[in-house]
Amino acid sequence: MTKHIHHAAAFCVLLLAALLVNAARVQVVQSRSYDGNPANRRPEIARYQQPRGNILVGGEPVTGSWDSGEQLRYERSYRYGPLYAPVTGFSSQRYGTTLLEHTEDPVLSGTDPMLSPLPLWNDVARARSAGGDVVTTLNRDAQQAAFKGLGARKGAVAAIEPATGRVLALVSTPSYDPSELSGNGEAVTSAWARLGDDPEKPMINRAVGQTYPPGSTFKVVTAAAALDAGAVRDLDRRTRSPDPYTLPGTRTRLTNESEGCRDASVRMAFEWSCNTVFAKLGVDTGAEHMLATAQAFGFNDRHLRIPFPVVPSTFDPGADRAQLALSSIGQFNTRATPLQMAMVAAAVANGGQLRPPYLVDRTTRRGGETVAEYGPRPPRLVMRPSTAARMRELMTDVVREGTGGNAAIRGATVGGKTGTAQHGVGNSGVPYAWFVSWAQADDDLEPKVAVAVVVEDASADRGHISGGGDAAPIAKAVMSAVLGL
Repeated sequence: MTKHIHHAAAFCVLLLAALLVNAARVQVVQSRSYDGNPANRRPEIARYQQPRGNILVGGEPVTGSWDSGEQLRYERSYRYGPLYAPVTGFSSQRYGTTLLEHTEDPVLSGTDPMLSPLPLWNDVARARSAGGDVVTTLNRDAQQAAFKGLGARKGAVAAIEPATGRVLALVSTPSYDPSELSGNGEAVTSAWARLGDDPEKPMINRAVGQTYPPGSTFKVVTAAAALDAGAVRDLDRRTRSPDPYTLPGTRTRLTNESEGCRDASVRMAFEWSCNTVFAKLGVDTGAEHMLATAQAFGFNDRHLRIPFPVVPSTFDPGADRAQLALSSIGQFNTRATPLQMAMVAAAVANGGQLRPPYLVDRTTRRGGETVAEYGPRPPRLVMRPSTAARMRELMTDVVREGTGGNAAIRGATVGGKTGTAQHGVGNSGVPYAWFVSWAQADDDLEPKVAVAVVVEDASADRGHISGGGDAAPIAKAVMSAVLGL
């Protein structure tokens, strides 16, 4: 009898061992496959069982979380949703995450190991730290000025601190309220369909996610390339620039909106945006120098992140001489995001050095303790300092005496460049109004802000659209907000 009991006991021990081995196999070896199985809702339930960390602007949260009482307990909320949507993106229980909500999700959701003082214990216990916070570089006043300035018009604004690359404002209009997409009910599905079908495309981030022909604002790049290459030595010397200018190898004649452009000096041509002078100047400078300078400014860079990706701005490396002439005045295949054109202005303002832009200053634990800190990245030299000084002179003249007078600020030196970019088949589309600029208060040692504004408004009268009239006042408001003037 005892022998049978021993056999039964041994068999039970074997069964128990088999159960333990199988449990370990399921919980350790196969845990990832079970976690990723669509039928397993436990990770999703766990994700929303605690409040999400916040995104901060000027030390105050512009996001929040509220208890819905549902199985997916906490839903995302947004303060001033449309104002900050091009920065925060959305966090949706149904449609996932975008922009900062996406790139900073490990911190915000509490899964980043850096948030826990005992990360190994969290791994063993499968615990989740409280969501951390993301502190942005945004200037609240500048963001509000840009949003108010654009108003009901379609367009975008990007502003950068030239010396550091800190993004001070990032606005896109029309915008939307990310709170509408937070949950997973029918209202969220309806909002997603409505926003996706809206012909005004409010969910497109025009500041970093859409490119435009930059028009005459690209003449900043062309002038810098010409000065560095030695194609121009005296800004006041008359050029040999016919009006109209016949594009090389073609019969196509390029004309100007302004009068007096024939043989105009570079200074005058820059002030009054003479297309013929700069088209010829780009050809004289040569494709190699033009491409090198454009790429130094950031064109054709497919790796720019702030931390979310920025759509590449483009300058065609394979253009022939006629196409190069058009590219040099911001047409043909030349396209740029507003952020890219703010980078152009920032490089001029910063003595020819470009600091890559960044949007996150630091991440913190729930109590405010810093987890990771971000700062200026190493600069790259875009142009010689002497060239940058002459470009600042040219841009200042545009505001003092040329087409950019609407950007002038009392108590500050402002440099700018207007642009009116043609687009569409046969240039039939309503032109885009551009303005790029930088500003330095009289009591500051260096420029504090560089701005790019683009306005695309299909309801506008084509003849009344201009960079100086439509975009420059918006840039002025943003610069004034940063300078406190």
